[in-house]
Parts: sequence; structure tokens; C-alpha cells
Amino acid sequence: MAKNTICLCYDKDAETAARFYVETFPQSTMGAVHRAPADYPSGQAGDVLTVAFTVAGIPCIGLNGGPAFRHSEAFSFQIATDDQAETDRLWNAIVDNGGQESACGWCRDRWGISWQITPRVLTSALAAGGVAAQRAFSAMMAMRRIDVAAIEAAMDT
Repeated sequence: MAKNTICLCYDKDAETAARFYVETFPQSTMGAVHRAPADYPSGQAGDVLTVAFTVAGIPCIGLNGGPAFRHSEAFSFQIATDDQAETDRLWNAIVDNGGQESACGWCRDRWGISWQITPRVLTSALAAGGVAAQRAFSAMMAMRRIDVAAIEAAMDT
């Protein structure tokens, strides 16, 4: 077990969510699935209690803790993409699987986890500073899914 692991609470679908992440994101793997040894407030003995998984290189535990704990954009995974095709593939995988679009490259999966699907060209543009960064930032603010060509055009204007 890693020294630092992100624990994500789910109602009942930790294993389903983990399998989706592993199928969707590179550098992702499934780990152990542990079942509850006894009844607990949101489940019964034998139900999946925790699932260990790695998503994009980050060790995580999914905990089926019931409906009391809700996710928010205060926590998100930021996934750096290399081009529009990768950006579209990941965005579509999340949104088309019961997720929701949000603003500025953010979307939320069907379990409520927020994701920032961020092309490296945008990160580089913002880090460069100056007028080009301002133009790239303004272009991004009007987007849902990030459009790489539009960010590049904004920087070159």
C-alpha cells in the first residue's frame, strides 16, 4: 500500500467506477477488492466495501460509504492530454458514460468525481504569461471541452 492514497467515497459503485477508470485512463490498474466482514450502516456482510485501484498513476481506494458523502469540484483529477484526439477521447468517455460537461475543461463522471481534461498546450500557454497567456485564458473561459486549435489560434493572434 502506498504511503499516501486518495480515498474516494461512493454510494455503492466503487468497483464499477474503478473498472471504468482502469479501462479509460492510461497508467491505471485494478487492485484488491475487499468485502465487508459484517453488516455496516450502508451495506451488508459480503458487499464490496473497498476497492484499490490506480488511476493515471495515482493510487486510490474506492469506499462504498453510502449516499451521505457527496463529491464536489473542490477535488478533481487533472489529466494532461497531448492533443485534441486524446482530449476528445477522455472527455467523451466521461460525459458519454452518464457524466456531465462543465466549464473550462472540467467534467464530472456519473459518480460525481470531477475531472479536468487539460491539453498540455493550454497549460504551457498559461505558464508562459504575457498577452498570449491572457488570450489563451480568455479563449478557455468560453469553452467546455478545450479546443486545442482555438487555444493555439488565441496565442498566435
